[in-house]
Amino acid sequence: MKSNKNYSLDTRCVHSGIEDNEVGAVVTPIYQTSTFKFKDVDHGARLFKGEEQGYIYTRMRNPTVEACEMAVASLEGGAKALGCGSGMAATNLLLATLLNAGDHVVCSESVYGPTSTLLSTVYSRFGIKTSFVDTSDLEAIKNAINDKTKLIFIETPGNPTLVMSDIQAIADIAKPKGIKVAVDNTFMSPILQRPFELGADYIIHSMTKFLNGHGDVVAGMVVVKNEEEYPTFRKVLNHIGGVIDPFNSFLVHRGIKTLKIRMERHNENAMKIAEFLENHPKVDWVRFPGLKSHPQYEIGQKQMSGPGGMISFELKGGLDAGKILMNNVEVWQLAVSLGGVESLIQHPASMTHAIMPKEQREKAQITDGLVRLSVGIEDVDELIEGLNAGLDKI
Repeated sequence: MKSNKNYSLDTRCVHSGIEDNEVGAVVTPIYQTSTFKFKDVDHGARLFKGEEQGYIYTRMRNPTVEACEMAVASLEGGAKALGCGSGMAATNLLLATLLNAGDHVVCSESVYGPTSTLLSTVYSRFGIKTSFVDTSDLEAIKNAINDKTKLIFIETPGNPTLVMSDIQAIADIAKPKGIKVAVDNTFMSPILQRPFELGADYIIHSMTKFLNGHGDVVAGMVVVKNEEEYPTFRKVLNHIGGVIDPFNSFLVHRGIKTLKIRMERHNENAMKIAEFLENHPKVDWVRFPGLKSHPQYEIGQKQMSGPGGMISFELKGGLDAGKILMNNVEVWQLAVSLGGVESLIQHPASMTHAIMPKEQREKAQITDGLVRLSVGIEDVDELIEGLNAGLDKI
């Protein structure tokens, strides 16, 4: 596909990253090799010196991996992307590349749990401090910034509360101070949210989720807006070693081909389910970007082109009600992760966040009755009936 033409997202999902190859394959082949041979000694020397482009070792570059990287960079409107072995490997690459001892980070308090843990228990050991704040509150961000702040890391919508942060407003706060802005765009995908167009500097994905979409891959990606920063990121990734392998790259790239149509079905199903839950007598409240009752509904309307497939809601009856629902729901699968074609349900207070002290959970708005749904692409009426089967038992 000609990279200089402004194709639609529909077309880019199918064709991005697909380049001409020596055998004319329509789909990029899986180059399942650890190393590549040189034509001669001088050729190898030129590659190692960077005087000639080519392949040396899969940890450094691989054609299958590059195809996936080019596809995601194209969809996000970035210059380059770097495939990683997991979403957390991508987060680690971002932090390891940008931060030095003594730096300060402002991070969303409603963020993927391991991201919070990485910053607070690992990077803190190296003299990097983090302030976790409600990034939907611009004053809270301004108050958290100090002269050591190097990065604002936001996840929007946040996990698992679906709180939304205004990317453009945050970038406007950060840019005059020379602070970089990174956005975890996993929940929305590039189909529904375009952080670079709103002023972000970096985007990360857990490609395990919507980008792959089929629950059979663990992978991550860092996308950089400015190409001049790419070599630094690439050097760090090469030395950290948290790269994605060719086969998983192939699977993600294959999943991306249906991303646009999958996201349309996620949107459609989730909207109907959110409306059902909002009117259910055993549900206290629903957090879904497509509902006008969402506290940051206007932010979502401004920066997103669809509500996505993630819903959080609060059950009346708290912890016990959550357990009853989990044990009696039908069709939905009781499992963590998200973004696949299958619908998943989980109860953070009794599952993913069970070891977190209650006070700390509630500060992050993870209440006893909070339930998180990842809405798949099944028949929506059957999904609603499956939820109702569990709700009837409460």
